[in-house]
Amino acid sequence: MAVWLLLVRAFVVTGIACCCLYPWTNRAFVVVTLVVVPSNTRVFVARLVGLSVFDPIGDQVGIVRDVIVMFSAARRHPRAVGLVVEVPGRRRVFMPMTRVTSMDAGQIISTGLVNLRRFEQRSGEVMVVAELFDRTVTAREPGADPYSAIIEDIAIEKVRAREWTIEKVFVRKVPKGGQRSGFGESLGLRRRRGETLLLDIDQVAGLRALAVNQGADLLLEGYDDVKAADLAEMIRELKPLRRVQVASALPDEKLADVLEELPEDDRVEVLSSLSGNRAADVLEAMQPDDAADLLGELTPDAQERYLRLMEPDDAEDLRRLLVYEEDTAGGLMTTEPLILPPEATVAEALAYVRRQEIPPALAAAVFVCRAPQETPTGKYLGLVHFQRLLREPPTTAIGSALDTGIEPVCPSASLMDVTRELATYNMMALPVADEDGHLLGAVSVDDVIDKLLPNDWRDDRHEVTHG
Repeated sequence: MAVWLLLVRAFVVTGIACCCLYPWTNRAFVVVTLVVVPSNTRVFVARLVGLSVFDPIGDQVGIVRDVIVMFSAARRHPRAVGLVVEVPGRRRVFMPMTRVTSMDAGQIISTGLVNLRRFEQRSGEVMVVAELFDRTVTAREPGADPYSAIIEDIAIEKVRAREWTIEKVFVRKVPKGGQRSGFGESLGLRRRRGETLLLDIDQVAGLRALAVNQGADLLLEGYDDVKAADLAEMIRELKPLRRVQVASALPDEKLADVLEELPEDDRVEVLSSLSGNRAADVLEAMQPDDAADLLGELTPDAQERYLRLMEPDDAEDLRRLLVYEEDTAGGLMTTEPLILPPEATVAEALAYVRRQEIPPALAAAVFVCRAPQETPTGKYLGLVHFQRLLREPPTTAIGSALDTGIEPVCPSASLMDVTRELATYNMMALPVADEDGHLLGAVSVDDVIDKLLPNDWRDDRHEVTHG
């Protein structure tokens, strides 16, 4: 019996039950067959990220995004206290390790009870992927001089029922005479350099220290195909210093998309942390209305400093938008809707609509104007809906397919006036024109919704359970 119990401690035991009826007794019995399978007690965090979490009946609860650990002077090994799980609706929640019944490199099984309150990092908690990956530490191997290394993965091990601790750290040596560049050096180039080692946690110093020049390559590697709104959600959860580090590591276009999704205070913080020239490049990559909103949150001196660093044409668009009140059509509009002359063909219009950088709301219609086609344009003639373009022959001039029944709003129109017009005509975007009929821009439905929602709509919290 003692030997059997020792074996059970080293394996996961699952039961397969079936109901058997014995005619001669008129009784039914539940027969349970025990299946003993090996239990993997060491899991690398990088392999956990992106795994699905299931409840006991096989329904998916969410996807793992990070592991939370806590350091303690009383414990030799940092303890993994829970997982950050992304549930439907882009909400990131905390799942304690006590609710994880099975975890390996293929899937995670939970008890099914999940508190869907939005995850908030508490004092003393450390996010492994977001805060420890890419960190430069000091490694000390027996009989060797200490050396600098970069953390690329961390292994957690199960020490007892539902209790996991950090046991191993996978690092890459920083080449002698080399300097970790942080944001400038590409991940692929860095990975071709330096020896990799799997070290005990006791052989690594610097895990608890605040990393001032920490990179973000490994963290962002898991977010290559993630929408900007989801990436912004992850960045919001980070501590201020780490938030700036991660945002700074993004390419200009991606950072521009993320800034458009962040709350006001966070995006001002990120923009202010960038060099002047880089901040100007990011502002140029943003949608003009979003860039104007961001500049509107700065002091007049800061606004002017960034505008002087931008390309003259881009700066001029923003200067025009900053003139309007925030909650008017002029303050809400973008100066870069899809604009074509009436002689352009349907094929040309569809080619413009297909461009990846065009937001979906603005791709719903093409605005037709006389030259010039940059705002403020020549005389506004009307618009062509995307569906109408699909019904017309490719060689048809779009001037023959105009919808002239949608009157443009004036730039001083209130938010409620714009909302009523959008709702009345079921439009995704409304033209904005001056009193002389020159198109100034377009107000899209997503910008209107963003203004109608309360300022803290991204912080909305609900407590419910799964299962």
